[in-house]
Amino acid sequence: MERFTASDGARIAYRDEGRGRPLVFLHGLMAHSGFFERQRSLADDFRLIAIDLRGHGESRDALGGRSIARLADDVAEISAALDLADAVGVGWSLGATILWRLLAGPAGRRFAGAVVVDMTPRVLNAEGWSLGLSRELCEARTAAIRDDFQAFAAGAGGAIFASPGPEADWAAEQFAANDPRAIGALWESLVEEDARDALPAIRQPTLIVRGAHSHLYGASTADYLAGALPTASAVEFAGSGHAPHLEEPDLFNATLRDFAAILPRAATERLTA
Repeated sequence: MERFTASDGARIAYRDEGRGRPLVFLHGLMAHSGFFERQRSLADDFRLIAIDLRGHGESRDALGGRSIARLADDVAEISAALDLADAVGVGWSLGATILWRLLAGPAGRRFAGAVVVDMTPRVLNAEGWSLGLSRELCEARTAAIRDDFQAFAAGAGGAIFASPGPEADWAAEQFAANDPRAIGALWESLVEEDARDALPAIRQPTLIVRGAHSHLYGASTADYLAGALPTASAVEFAGSGHAPHLEEPDLFNATLRDFAAILPRAATERLTA
């Protein structure tokens, strides 16, 4: 993997392969770029940028702030350094929250579209909002990450799939390799995020992907996003849980190809950082 030095000196790992329209892959909490391994076949038609977000994978030892804002800054800086244009952001879970920050900010001009995989704009439920997770569940996860991270990681690895199997064991092993302090800080930052006000200003066409058997978010969450974003549509993967790109990769890749094909191209002038 290649390395990028962020503005605060942290070293962020990423993979850059293929040629064509850039696809920027942003993984979920406790995962890493390897969770998009089954999308590497797309390199025949696209330039694939898969980032190990700060605190994860080969960026696990990156020092500095560990918050959603800082992770979004990292991705924005990498996108500028690589001079990306007409990109499609693919954000899974935590990665979708980061993607919304990117699209709503100056870095959004580098993106022509977005794919959001099984995520809610606000994790913490509150008065008038029930499309996330209860306060009790959020607090229980905070405590589990702090007090018994290995058990939490094992359970989370299985929970992302529609049904348990060897892949769940692999995911649990990958999750457990993380530093619980880093994951705890990012989880608390994620719980504090609320992207709902930003959604109406995101003009990039967005494809909302959900697994029919997701243990986290239901069809109502996808429907909300489809209504809140100016240009959005939703698709359901019948055989998947929280990770359709892992569980139904051929269908996911074909869906991504079709979506990217209908996106307009921006003006040809080069973007400046």
